[in-house]
Amino acid sequence: MHVSLVMKIEADECRAALTLIRRTIEEHCPPGVLPSEEMVNGLYGPELINEAEAIAAAIVATIDQMQLRVMMKPPSPSIK
Repeated sequence: MHVSLVMKIEADECRAALTLIRRTIEEHCPPGVLPSEEMVNGLYGPELINEAEAIAAAIVATIDQMQLRVMMKPPSPSIK
């Protein structure tokens, strides 16, 4: 019984941490890089690891978009 109580607390703490990370991504990353929680359940699955996978994919997508913007940005004009 003690082990299941410990696992429940850990799962709740993980869920809270993933929720904070999700909210941060939704606030600071480009729109659409992280599917809604309902879409994550359908695309990845309902487990905590599935939410973590979706978050990781959103971080990678954000970095990819930032790198693409840097590569496509025209060089600054030279001041002579």
